[in-house]
Amino acid sequence: MSYKLLIAATALLMGTCSLWAKSTQWYTRHILSGNHAMVSVEAAKRYVLIPVEEKENIAKLRVIVDNKCLQTLNIRIATGTPDYYVPLDLKRFGTAHPILLDFLFSNNYRDVGNIEDFSCWQHMKVSDTFDTANREVYRPAYHHTPVWGWMNDPNGMFYQNGVWHLYFQYNPYGSTWENLSWGHATSRDLVHWKNEGTPIEPDALGAIFSGSAVVDSMSTAGFGQGAIMAMYTSAAESQTQSLAYSTDSGKTFTKYDGNPVLTATEPDFRDPKILWNDSAHEWNLIVSAGQKMNFYSSPDLKNWKYESSFGEGYGCHKGVWECPDLLKMPGGKWVLVVNINPGGPFGGSATQYFVGNWDGHRFSCDSKPETTKWMDYGKDHYATVTFSNAPNGRHVALPWMSNWQYAAVVPTMQYRSANGIPRDLSLFDDGDEQYLSVRPSPEVMQAFGKRTSQLSKACLVEIDHLRSNAVITLSNRKGEQVTMHYDAKARSFSVDRINSGKTGFSDAFPCVTTAPTHGNVSKVYLFIDHSSIEVFGSDGKFAISNLVFPTTPYEKIVVKGGKYKIWEM
Repeated sequence: MSYKLLIAATALLMGTCSLWAKSTQWYTRHILSGNHAMVSVEAAKRYVLIPVEEKENIAKLRVIVDNKCLQTLNIRIATGTPDYYVPLDLKRFGTAHPILLDFLFSNNYRDVGNIEDFSCWQHMKVSDTFDTANREVYRPAYHHTPVWGWMNDPNGMFYQNGVWHLYFQYNPYGSTWENLSWGHATSRDLVHWKNEGTPIEPDALGAIFSGSAVVDSMSTAGFGQGAIMAMYTSAAESQTQSLAYSTDSGKTFTKYDGNPVLTATEPDFRDPKILWNDSAHEWNLIVSAGQKMNFYSSPDLKNWKYESSFGEGYGCHKGVWECPDLLKMPGGKWVLVVNINPGGPFGGSATQYFVGNWDGHRFSCDSKPETTKWMDYGKDHYATVTFSNAPNGRHVALPWMSNWQYAAVVPTMQYRSANGIPRDLSLFDDGDEQYLSVRPSPEVMQAFGKRTSQLSKACLVEIDHLRSNAVITLSNRKGEQVTMHYDAKARSFSVDRINSGKTGFSDAFPCVTTAPTHGNVSKVYLFIDHSSIEVFGSDGKFAISNLVFPTTPYEKIVVKGGKYKIWEM
C-alpha cells in the first residue's frame, strides 16, 4: 500500500470511528445508521432538555434502562434551528442504572443533511431546572392553560374538599398533538390554576385518551372509601376502556391490573363518562361509538353491562360524536351532551345537546329528531363536559377553547390551547322547547371586583340597555377590530372576527359567528383575555366563544345602542 493510500485509509477509518461514537461532558453519542442514533446519558442531572423544531417530522425516542424500554415518545426533534425545548425528567427512571436514549428519525438525509450534523446534538443539554416562565404574548391571564405543551379535551374533572380537579389531554413533549397523557391542574376558585403534573401516562395498552373521574365514596370498586376512580380510553390498534384509581385525592393513579374493563367492535369507541345512579344504586356509563352513544351499567366500575344506544336519526351527524355527558336537571329532565367534530354550525368542532329523559337504561329525546341544539355558537367551544361531585347540585362545564380546524397552527408555541371560562348550566323554556342556559360561573364573576375606565387585554365588559341593532366594536391602533351586532328583530347576536388581528394561519379562522338569543336581550357580558372573547347573554340564553389574536391589545371600545362598564381583577 502506498504512503498516500495508507494516510487516506487511516483518515477514513478515523472518520468512521468519530461518526460511530462521540463524547461530550454528559453523554456519548453513537451513530448507527443514517436515521438511527443512541445517546448514553452520563450526567447526574434531573432533565435532558430536548430541542424541538415544529416543522420537522416526528422522531421516535425510546428511554432504555437496564435493557428495558421504560418510555416511548414521539417528538419533532430539531435538525435545524430549535423552536423551543421540552424536558425529559430522568428522575422518574431512577439513578441506579445508566440511561440510554434511542433516537429513530424519519427524515431523509437528502432533505435535512447527515444525521451527525443534526443540530439536536449541539443544542441538547442537561439541567436540574426547566424554565417555565411565560414567553407567550397570547397566554391568557384568567383561563387555564398548560404551563407548556399541547392540550385538548378536558378529562376526569371532579370536585372534592373545596378543590376543583381538572385533568386534560396533554403532550408534555411538544405543542402539537402526540404522546397523549392526562395532565392535572387544581383550583379553589375556578380562576387560578396550579399545575399538578402528569399522573396518567401511556402504557402498553396505548395512549391515554379522554375520560372521566368520580369520587367512589362507598368503595364500590374496592379501593377504599373516597378513592378517585378514573376511566379513560386506551388508544392503540383499537380503542378500549381502562380504569385507574387514586388514594391520594387524585395526585397519583394506579392502573387497574384487569384493564381493559370494556371493549367493543364499534369505530371511535372512546371518552367514557361515569355517573352514579342513586335510584338503582349502581354506576352508569356513556361511551361514544361513532355517531351514537352507548349506555352501560355496573355495580363496581369493573364489570359493565350494555343497556342501550342513542343517536340514530337525532341531531347533527356531520362528524364523529365524542366526549359525552349526562346531566340531571332540576325538575327531573336530563340533558345528554354530545360533542361533534366536524359538523359545528360554523365549521369544525362544536357541542350539541339533547333534552329528554333517562330511566337508568335508555335515553329518550323530547325534541323532533331533526332538531339540533348547540351549547355555544362560537368557533372555539369543544369537548365540553362537567365536573362530577360539584357542590349544591351544580353543573359546572368547562370547554376546550379551540377548534380542530386550526388548533395545531394558532400563533403560540410554548403552549397550545386554553380552556374557556367555567360556566354553570341549567334549563329554560322557549315555546314548546327547553334549552340549556349557559352562565359564567359565579366564582368567575366574583373575580372581577375592580371598576376601571380603560379597556385592557384581560377584563370583563358589562353592556346593558341594549337597543335593537346595537353595535359593539373593540379595536386597536393597528386598525384591527372585533365587531358585535345585536339584532332584536332577527333575535340574534353576532361576532365578526374577520379583521381581528392574526388570521392568516388558517382559512377557517376568519369568520362571523351568530347565536339565536331566544328573545330580547337587555345585557351582555364580554370576557376579554389576551387571545379570546367570550360573550354571554346575561340571562344565560346564548353564549359565543371565539379566539382572537390581535397584534396589539384592543384598547378602544365603542358601543352604539347601549352603555358599558369595565371591570378588572
